[in-house]
Amino acid sequence: MDKLRAFLNGRDENTDNRNILQAANEASTLGWDTRVKGFVACMVIGLVCSVLGVCCLFIPKIGLILFIVFYTFGNICCLFSTMFLMGPMKQLKRMCDKTRAFATTVMIGIGPKVHQCNT
Repeated sequence: MDKLRAFLNGRDENTDNRNILQAANEASTLGWDTRVKGFVACMVIGLVCSVLGVCCLFIPKIGLILFIVFYTFGNICCLFSTMFLMGPMKQLKRMCDKTRAFATTVMIGIGPKVHQCNT
């Protein structure tokens, strides 16, 4: 609120050395209850899409394409659900840790390869 008052009074001093990511992080902070609700909502959507994708495997001709779409969307939703709990920057940093870098690379890199093989 003080920054808004300083800006409106014309005393906007740009001595703050924050970068864009820090400013966005501060502007988008969520309360714990909102984070849990977002986590549960994304996790439920992700699980439903993943199960729906597996069920679509049994549809002739178009089943494999529907599986790829639903299962990929389900995995992305489940990944985003954990971002609600720990925040996007912390999630990305943990995904790029030495112990998890290989798993992250396989998860991100194998999706396009599977799609190329099936088309």
